[in-house]
Amino acid sequence: METSTEIRRAANSAEVAQFAAREIIETLEHALRAKPIVNIALTGGTVGILTLAVLAEQPDLSGLDFSRVHFWWGDERYVESNSPDRNANQARAAFFDKVAVSETNIHEFPASDVSGDLSQAKNEFIEALGKHFGSGIPVFDLTILGMGLDGHIASLFPGHENLSVGEVVVAESNSPKPPAERLSFSFDVLNASAKIIFVVSGLDKSAAVTNVHTDENCELPAAKIQSQGDTIWFIDQAAGHEFWSC
Repeated sequence: METSTEIRRAANSAEVAQFAAREIIETLEHALRAKPIVNIALTGGTVGILTLAVLAEQPDLSGLDFSRVHFWWGDERYVESNSPDRNANQARAAFFDKVAVSETNIHEFPASDVSGDLSQAKNEFIEALGKHFGSGIPVFDLTILGMGLDGHIASLFPGHENLSVGEVVVAESNSPKPPAERLSFSFDVLNASAKIIFVVSGLDKSAAVTNVHTDENCELPAAKIQSQGDTIWFIDQAAGHEFWSC
């Protein structure tokens, strides 16, 4: 499979979400025609959750066979299961409360009130991944990612990359962005994805967008992401204004 990177320009965060929602539906339609089970990794963050809310409103969503789609997350804050900070809880309010998806197809990262310490939770989730995907690196048909103003993706932060070496799931115990404890897929897992969609919005992301897409030696985590097929960046005018003026 050939790899490609494409940048698509949007007017604002609402248009990023709209464009991404349409791309998600088209990707799932194609994947469902090609294979019996499809796996998608979701993202949190303002634009990521907005994308899910817009996705839930798409009229042709009902044409997808969600009994064959399994939902995961690229990362999760290791907090209590009822915490509003959990990406999964925000996603439920935006999408799963509105779309009929079986609970057996929704695979949340463990929560702190259920799985003990962070290391134990990591091992439990690695076991769950193995039962679903088999041995080796899990391969997602589609992964959706946001990007922080520091260039982090999922819960892979600048200067913390060593945590990801040789891992499937990263246990981040000292996140520079609270909460401190998080679980995340590793670079190896994210980069094994057949397709990746980035959703990026906001003026505070402008410097990171420019660095990732203009500096071939960029060391930011977002610069180290490339799917096995198409990698599409949906970037709004504010986040990309510096890049497009280069």
